Amino acid sequence: MTDTITLTRQPLIALAGSPNVGKSSIFNALTGLSQHVGNWPGKTIEQKSGAMHLDGLTAEIVDLPGTYSLSANSLEETLARDYIIREHPDLVVVVVNAAALERTLYLLAEIVELPSPVVVAVNMLDVAREQGLRLEPEVLEAALGVPVVPLTATQADGCCQLQQVMADVLAGRHQAHPRPPELGAALDALLDEMEALLADDAPPEYPRRWLALKLLEGDREVSALLRARLAPERWQAVDSLLGRHEDAVLTIAGARYEWIGRMTRAAIRRPPAGAVTLTERLDRVATHPVWGIIMLAGVLGLVYWSVYQLSAPLVDLCNLGLSALTQALHAALSSAPWWLSGLIADGLVGGVGTVLTLLPVLVLFFAAIAFLEDIGYLARGAFVADRFMHRLGLHGKSFLPLFLGIGCNVPAVLGTRILDSRRERLLTTLLIPLVPCAGRMAVLTYFSGALYGSYGTLVILGLLALDVSAIFVSGLVMRKTLLQGASSAFIMELPLYHLPNPRTILLYTWQHLLDFIKRAGTVILVVSLVIWLLSALPAGDINTSWLAALGRWLEPLGSLMGLDWRMLVALLASVVAKEQTLATLAILTAGSGRALTAVLPSLLTPAAGIAFLVVQMLFIPCVGTISAIRSETGSWGVTLLSVLYLAVISFGTGILMYQIARLAGWGV
Repeated sequence: MTDTITLTRQPLIALAGSPNVGKSSIFNALTGLSQHVGNWPGKTIEQKSGAMHLDGLTAEIVDLPGTYSLSANSLEETLARDYIIREHPDLVVVVVNAAALERTLYLLAEIVELPSPVVVAVNMLDVAREQGLRLEPEVLEAALGVPVVPLTATQADGCCQLQQVMADVLAGRHQAHPRPPELGAALDALLDEMEALLADDAPPEYPRRWLALKLLEGDREVSALLRARLAPERWQAVDSLLGRHEDAVLTIAGARYEWIGRMTRAAIRRPPAGAVTLTERLDRVATHPVWGIIMLAGVLGLVYWSVYQLSAPLVDLCNLGLSALTQALHAALSSAPWWLSGLIADGLVGGVGTVLTLLPVLVLFFAAIAFLEDIGYLARGAFVADRFMHRLGLHGKSFLPLFLGIGCNVPAVLGTRILDSRRERLLTTLLIPLVPCAGRMAVLTYFSGALYGSYGTLVILGLLALDVSAIFVSGLVMRKTLLQGASSAFIMELPLYHLPNPRTILLYTWQHLLDFIKRAGTVILVVSLVIWLLSALPAGDINTSWLAALGRWLEPLGSLMGLDWRMLVALLASVVAKEQTLATLAILTAGSGRALTAVLPSLLTPAAGIAFLVVQMLFIPCVGTISAIRSETGSWGVTLLSVLYLAVISFGTGILMYQIARLAGWGV
């Protein structure tokens, strides 16, 4: 039995670590479903926080952005270091990778120099064992002077021990004596001199020695901060001292790497020279210039094929249940006014319910994306896509936001800020709406199954091939015309392969499904009710309604693709949310008394169905994506260009596909 924590306020814990160290798995294991996801104040980078229980007291744990150091080289690094320094967390848990200890200890080398207590979580012990590495945590703890907890977060192995150590540190039962890197007498004297120059003019929330270190390292943000606060003559003295010791940054980095070398030599037992690891064997194929591309195409094709095959019977089952429910509602409301019966059964249940039948598709889709990310394959996809991206004037780093667009285009657009040049950010931003998001793919899967049955998988794969071609051609055209220039070099770390964490995959899937359900219960619900009203007014006849008038005004365009006014209205409604296509069609065909899957073959010939699917694949993105493009580019001109370009190529390609099919006499 342990003593209770004596803190008088809720403990605040920061979870820090480099990318690819399994920090998310640890965060999920510690917090479970008690997570809050938002944005950092004034930023669009995601912030995760959650509650955890330590000896009867609830603590708040904040998952800091992944960062390799505490220098202001990126927004992520700035957010992480400002939180540790300015928020004064009661404990900082630094996660390091047991299989790549040298690369992930540099962040710890900086954090142990700060006042907050530190616990080191050495994760991925299973991956280290697969690489033939053996860690001795007791030796590492003795060398660091802070608690060290070995764990494998994917199996929840060691998480209870980590919680107990965190509780002991917070309660003062574990007294740590950190041993930060020794910089040497000469550098210590230089730091003392710099601290004296800063005197009491330094910002009180920052440790003075840390500010002196960052000045010597050439940190631009710290330099700008102190230049604004110090008197001109005082800053001139600081600047003069920096000028006389320009090589101090190399001395500091050298001392830290020497410290890291001592830690790893003491605590790691390595395999015999020449041993080939599992990651090296797999990467001979996964990163090969030819086989790697084939493998990437095969993996993505397998994902879409599996999602289609597994979800189709579940979607059919959901449609049967929805059809029975709407019929029961019509019967129960038979004595009610016609508008009330239609509003509830067709507008509310029929519209939103049809969207919710996509849940099986989305569950499988999000789970597949989470799986690929968790095992470490996405970085390989970016690596092998680098050559393809260079043809577009981009580099492999652009693959990451483009692939993120498969889940949702909005965070993909926000993710372009990781790219180095404005030209690359603009080009990637303009290409992202061509990446089919989860909502769009769910709609395409629904239509393909209803129209083409067992051939639906081939239709989906054909649409994806067309989409990749559209991205490639669009990138080439934009690169040669509007956004000329050369792409920059691409360097990235490839994480080691490791077993997936079911908990991480489930939480990722649940969080994204929750977002979808919230959208279905708010935006899609409101728009569905508005569409029903427009389809019913002014006289209760859909054929003479205001919505029909709008659709018939657009019918000349639809006739070029074999589409009637209802299909065009559904396309326009998809700008609100891609799933709104189904909700709109469910409302417009509610009078048939059948599920939408049964009605679609009578609305679309095979050729018109292909045209509709092509337009849906390439059409204007949702309003959330349009808003993100405007926010990230800061230009209404670029945003309007994106919308007009997508409208032209979607309708143009749809018309072309239909006319080719008509001339060939296929399915017209």
